[in-house]
Amino acid sequence: MKTATIIRHLAFEDLGSLAPVLEARGYKLHYLEAGEDDLRSIDPAGSDLVIILGGPIGVYDEQDYPFLADELRLLKYRLDADLPTLGICLGAQLMARALGGEVYPGDAGKEIGWLPLSLSEAGEQSALAPLTATDAVLHWHGDTFSLPPGCVRLASSLYYENQAFSYGQNILALQFHPEVIPQTIGKWFIGHACEIDSAPRVTVAQLRRDTEKYGQQLQQSAAQCWQQWLDQIEGVHTKSGQQTTAQV
Repeated sequence: MKTATIIRHLAFEDLGSLAPVLEARGYKLHYLEAGEDDLRSIDPAGSDLVIILGGPIGVYDEQDYPFLADELRLLKYRLDADLPTLGICLGAQLMARALGGEVYPGDAGKEIGWLPLSLSEAGEQSALAPLTATDAVLHWHGDTFSLPPGCVRLASSLYYENQAFSYGQNILALQFHPEVIPQTIGKWFIGHACEIDSAPRVTVAQLRRDTEKYGQQLQQSAAQCWQQWLDQIEGVHTKSGQQTTAQV
């Protein structure tokens, strides 16, 4: 059975729409809770797929959250080896830093809510292509990052140029939240209540209305994205494994 190791920073920010896709493909899902589980014990090459999810802390906060250094070490190993790895929001920022990019508070302030996403030419040729059918995706971040060397920009928003990038054949970083599903987003409104209150022009009422308008559309498009990306990494990974075996 294939394995997927998932690092979660908040209980309600989980795999969402990605979970059933992975399970249908035969992946065994293993969640590790940042701040509770020992992330140093992870074998960086021990899982077919590693996913690092979002959270309200900054990648530069290692002094307060020492486990971030463990996540960076894990990522550096996997990114250098081009092992299938996905980062969402904080996960994407950690990937950017691990690859030599700068992560910092965004000049445009917090980007919270359902807003359009623009795919680059490379993005339109990538697994993100199904998102062209969506009118808006969920954004929920205050930090942003520079595009690391060797990475390909896949998507941007009105306020932030770097919303998604790829690195090599098996690495995908997403600043926005394609995984969110309408049925559970109410947990976000509770867990992030203080952040919503501190963000100008953001209200729970508007977030609910926009979720009703765009949520199902995103869930359907995201499921196609997950399928296409998994097709890509499983094909590349299998081919690589066959070549390695042949060389041995």
